Amino acid sequence: MPRIADIDFSDIYLTPEGPAYIHDGNTRFGLCLLENIEDVNDLRQCFEKAHPNRASYSVCYNGMVFRVERVVALGGVQFCARRMPKKTPDIQQLGFPAGLLKHLLTLNNSSGLILWSGPTGMGKTTSVSCLLKRYLEREGGFAYTIEDPPEMPLDGLYQSRRGGLGLCKQTEPPNGQWGDGLRSALRSRPRYIFVGEIRTGDTASQVLRAATSGHLVLSTIHANSVEDALGSILKYASSTGELSFELAADLLSRGLLGCVHQKLQGTKAKYPEIRFVFTNPDSTKSDPVRVIVRDASFNLATHMEAQMARMFKNEPIIVSRKLNKQLNHAI
Repeated sequence: MPRIADIDFSDIYLTPEGPAYIHDGNTRFGLCLLENIEDVNDLRQCFEKAHPNRASYSVCYNGMVFRVERVVALGGVQFCARRMPKKTPDIQQLGFPAGLLKHLLTLNNSSGLILWSGPTGMGKTTSVSCLLKRYLEREGGFAYTIEDPPEMPLDGLYQSRRGGLGLCKQTEPPNGQWGDGLRSALRSRPRYIFVGEIRTGDTASQVLRAATSGHLVLSTIHANSVEDALGSILKYASSTGELSFELAADLLSRGLLGCVHQKLQGTKAKYPEIRFVFTNPDSTKSDPVRVIVRDASFNLATHMEAQMARMFKNEPIIVSRKLNKQLNHAI
């Protein structure tokens, strides 16, 4: 009988009733019953034994790392688990347009916020993790991640192309407090801060402060569009009363480097469908996108179309002589 390690799948659903399901690989959302697998019950017991009294956690089973979501359904405990890759892929393997990658890599030496948005399960964390890995491989520096739970394997030492070293330390928010984790990150003087997901007001306000204090911050947010993502981070940041909506908008306008919205299309072979908007990384220069973000009007369609058109023409996404020179050495 085959074992879990012999099966090709990304997500597995272990139901309270006993049967296990994976995606069928033939339709976009359909599932199929996982039958005659020798160690399904062993996997279930491993998930239950490792349960740390919170819904989301990571588990290592026979050399495979799973991100587990444990929920109590009507019939009992259900496990929804994603098998994580053993190493973080190269970002060039993800199918993004070359022009987008070139621009993202020019931001390596900038400070501010790169926000990756999209629906659940659309590869946001994978994309940001791969981008952070490339930054460490190019320039080195210290990266501090806050994830619940950590997903892609990033922790460790990197030899950069410039000759220096890169170091990444993956952490979880202490006692589930993302804001406390971010405050700890800032005290550690990282070059890069990766926040796994913005989903609380405290997290959003601390992300905006970090993005305007000399760090390169990468994060994800659940959203249905670029505009929805930017609006959501402002609503989160102003929800606690620590920041007014106007101050949050001002911080976002000054700190934003770009927002990418990603959805995965296809069934067997997945490819990213993207929309994006970027600002001039030199925040001292006038930029219409920053003005729109500061005013929280988010009428960005014209700018997004213009930037995507330039990308598909192999032209710089942001028109700047300095960026043109950087693009020649981006990849």
